[in-house]
Amino acid sequence: MSREIKVQDLNPKSFIDEKVKEIRRVVGKGLAINALSGGVDSSVVTALGHRALGGRLRSYYIDTGLMRQGEGKQVVDLFAALGIKVEIVPAGREFFHALKGITDPELKREAITQTFYRKVFKKLILDSGATCLFHGTILTDIDETVAGIKRQHNIFAQIGIDPQKEFGYKIIEPLVELRKDGVRKVGQALGLPEALFNRIPFPGPALAARVLGEVTPERVRIVRKATTIVEKILAGTGSFQYLAVLHEDRVTGMRDGKRVFGMQIEVRCWESLDARIAAPTHLPWEILEKMASHIVSKLPEVVSVTYNIATKPPSTIEAV
Repeated sequence: MSREIKVQDLNPKSFIDEKVKEIRRVVGKGLAINALSGGVDSSVVTALGHRALGGRLRSYYIDTGLMRQGEGKQVVDLFAALGIKVEIVPAGREFFHALKGITDPELKREAITQTFYRKVFKKLILDSGATCLFHGTILTDIDETVAGIKRQHNIFAQIGIDPQKEFGYKIIEPLVELRKDGVRKVGQALGLPEALFNRIPFPGPALAARVLGEVTPERVRIVRKATTIVEKILAGTGSFQYLAVLHEDRVTGMRDGKRVFGMQIEVRCWESLDARIAAPTHLPWEILEKMASHIVSKLPEVVSVTYNIATKPPSTIEAV
């Protein structure tokens, strides 16, 4: 288990200097690659890796088909402004093929893990000649995986998997001693814009973590639209995280005076410091009504909108 550097004990400049030296020692004169989702952890590890290696770190945005609306272009443009080139890799076909017919949450995470590391990244590694892959793993990811709460898609050594033996490359995890509040401080010290280091968290499995039941292009389309609405309306709340979840069962509703069996969206909005514990934000009723109205009007497939009011624990921030 990694030691924890608590945010009150963190000196971001010293941490960055130490990790730069460590990264250069591990990578040597070779190349490394990383996947950039645009989330806080992946953005910080990308900036840190480029601080250490410059052009010897190749950064890729893996378009899994599971990301938010316009995410790829937004991420590429933000990092281009920082002088960091990010290449988009289309891989939606591979991920939806791997997820076909799977409804169990752990099996879905495993399908995403195997597709990421055995197919997409392995090809990038072979094509580039890189020997190392960067991960934005943080301490909370490890805690939840080791405790059996949920398997994070970027956890290997912590559960006895040797990435060198399994996949043929070494994995570097510079952020494993930090929690989310510490990662944000390091991102700020690295010169990332607030739009990146202070962004709400986004799960590694992306919108697949917010679809209960089978993950299909159509179901992802629905939760993506709902996500856009939720993020736009809740952006000014200052909450730690907010998201939309698509439920599996259809529920009875009414459209045009007739009974229909439609879909249900669950909205979650959290207050938290480091994601270990969380409480639902006490949103004004007017905001809840506004979200529900926008969702059911923009998504005719949806007839029910609910708001999660359970704390973490026993709930978790993401649904899957």
